[in-house]
Amino acid sequence: MRAIWHGTTIAESDDTIVVEGNHYFPRASVHAEYLVPSDTTSHCHWKGDAAYHSIQVDGDVNQDAAWYYAEPLPEAANITDHVAFWRGVEVS
Repeated sequence: MRAIWHGTTIAESDDTIVVEGNHYFPRASVHAEYLVPSDTTSHCHWKGDAAYHSIQVDGDVNQDAAWYYAEPLPEAANITDHVAFWRGVEVS
């Protein structure tokens, strides 16, 4: 699987975890140089508290387009150290 935005591969892995239709990529497979920290957070009743990164490629920013659960609840422990994408990031 690859996550691509603006023609740039942001993440690539043969070992993603699919949760609720989203591919979670192992953090080690994500090109961190394209991630920009964000103050945005959200809460899922069964996964826990999510934090976000924006994606920056060639000066263009996709706000809060990547998210992760730093300390997921026990039911979602399998996505620890994984990152998912949305907001126009093509995952295929």
